[in-house]
Amino acid sequence: MNSELVVSIKGHAGAFSLSADFDSSQGIAGVFGHSGSGKTTLLKMIAGLVRPDAGKIMLGERILFDAGAGIDVPASQRRTGFVFQDGRLFPHMSVRNNLVYAQRFGRRDNRRALGDVTGLLGLDQLLDRKPFTLSGGERQRVAIGRALLADPDLLLMDEPLSSLDHARRQEVLPYLERVREETAVPIIYVSHEIDEIARLADTLVVLSQGAVIASGPTVEVFGRIDLGPALGRYEAGAMVDGKVAAIDEAFGLATVIVGGEKFELVAHGLEVGNSVRMRIRARDVAVASTRPTGISIRNCISATVDQINRETGAYGELLLTVGDQALRARITRKSLVELNISKGSKVFALLKAVSVERRALASGDGTVARVPDKT
Repeated sequence: MNSELVVSIKGHAGAFSLSADFDSSQGIAGVFGHSGSGKTTLLKMIAGLVRPDAGKIMLGERILFDAGAGIDVPASQRRTGFVFQDGRLFPHMSVRNNLVYAQRFGRRDNRRALGDVTGLLGLDQLLDRKPFTLSGGERQRVAIGRALLADPDLLLMDEPLSSLDHARRQEVLPYLERVREETAVPIIYVSHEIDEIARLADTLVVLSQGAVIASGPTVEVFGRIDLGPALGRYEAGAMVDGKVAAIDEAFGLATVIVGGEKFELVAHGLEVGNSVRMRIRARDVAVASTRPTGISIRNCISATVDQINRETGAYGELLLTVGDQALRARITRKSLVELNISKGSKVFALLKAVSVERRALASGDGTVARVPDKT
């Protein structure tokens, strides 16, 4: 089934104006933006809860909204599942009945079995409990399960982990990864937490002041140094893909090939043949004009300076190419001058093995490997 979502709309909610133009297919499309950028308004327009003024929304071959043709499919008929920040479970119902309610009133053929969803989200031991007895993370897992059991063609998640502390978020994230990998339901995932987006999203949509300023594959969007203010300077970085070539059991390190260069990571949870996606913050990458010796940093990667963003403050940012992939480095402008760095300069990118966030994409046999998100 064609599950591509195409959004090209303009509209407003009160005095707030929104303009959005992007498309995404199967997997998770992360919508990132700072508070007030229009993320929730965008979701509501896709869901049919707020009517755009102009444009078109299509899901596969189905037209959900077309201002020119006068088409505005009611929210109840759009076949979208919505997961809110607070879960919104029925407090008087057990977990089982919350889930069964979604099955009965999803207005769809029940193609997804209750047991499949409870197993997917680790809910089997919670079925007889009431929502008030659950932790925040457990409630959100139930809310996700309820949305899935309504058998949606599209799942909309509006900052579903924002009410949870860091530990509870880390508990829920692996379940969201399982939903992405083991169901065919496309997901629009809204968050202002860049680490969640980096870990989950296949496609990234960046909103700023009511407008989409960038969209595309997450790896490509993260590599753009012009998006620093929108993505956040402190958390800005790049995403690279590599493959585990070797494991050093004696020292607990994995060798990962990225763009023809060897990276070393902490090996916990990795196996030879795993494909790994790594998020590397610009602030964690140092640059040297010559290969240093006698240092503890495990990664000294040959790179070429592709772009330089000379900011007005103390810092500058570099876009470095490593083979066919990109890294970003945030260094002082004084270092830029003293190292005589310019576009095309050959440099060495320095990166600690313990400063890389990663997720395993697939093993050599195509199965998804479960790996902690940070080393």
